Amino acid sequence: MKTRHCVALMAAALLAAACQKAKQEAPPAAAATVQAGQADSLPVVVLETTKGRIVLQLDGKLAPRSVENFIAHVNAHFYDGLVFHRVIKGFMIQAGMLTASGMEKLSNAPPVPNEADNGLKNVRGTVALARTNDPQSGGVQFFINVVDNPMLDFTARTAQGWGYAVFGHVTAGMDVAEQIAAVPTTRHGSYQDLPVEPVIITKAYVETK
Repeated sequence: MKTRHCVALMAAALLAAACQKAKQEAPPAAAATVQAGQADSLPVVVLETTKGRIVLQLDGKLAPRSVENFIAHVNAHFYDGLVFHRVIKGFMIQAGMLTASGMEKLSNAPPVPNEADNGLKNVRGTVALARTNDPQSGGVQFFINVVDNPMLDFTARTAQGWGYAVFGHVTAGMDVAEQIAAVPTTRHGSYQDLPVEPVIITKAYVETK
C-alpha cells in the first residue's frame, strides 16, 4: 500500500507539471461569453475522438467559473484537433494543449479561480481542471479520472491542500476514456506519458437540447 501511495503522489506531481510550459495565452475568441441558450447550469459537451465519443455533463451550479471557461473554449473550437498529451493508466487522461503535429496551442484567457472546494470529488469518471503547482493557475487543460483519485481532492485553502476542481462527469463513453488510458505511451521532449499514436479530439461541441 505504501508503494501504491507513492506512485499516486508522483502521478499527481506529473499532472501539475504538465501545465507548466503553457502560459495562459490564446485566441481572444476563446474568452467570449457563453452563447445564449447554452448558459444552463448543467450543459453537455461532446468530445469526438479518434477512439470514440465521450459525453460530459458539466456542473455549472457547483463549478460555474470552470464550466463557463470550458464552454467558451469549446465554442471557440479551441479543443478541435488537440490530443490527449498525458495518459497514465490507472490514473487519468489529460488534454488541452498539444496538437497532433506537436505544436502547443495556448490561451490568453485569464486563469480560472480554483473551485475545488465545491464538494465534488475526483472519483472515476469525473472531469477536472488541470493546473500548475499554483492552485489558481487552472486554464484550458482538463483531465478525466479513470479511477478514484482522492489525493487530488480539496482538503484546505493552502498550496498543498487546494486540490483539483471537478466540474463535471462522463455520462457516456467511459469505455472510450479507459481505452485511451490503456494506449502505449512514450517520453518525447518535455512531455511524459505521451501516447505513441496520437489520440485526437476531432471535435468538441455543446450538445443542443
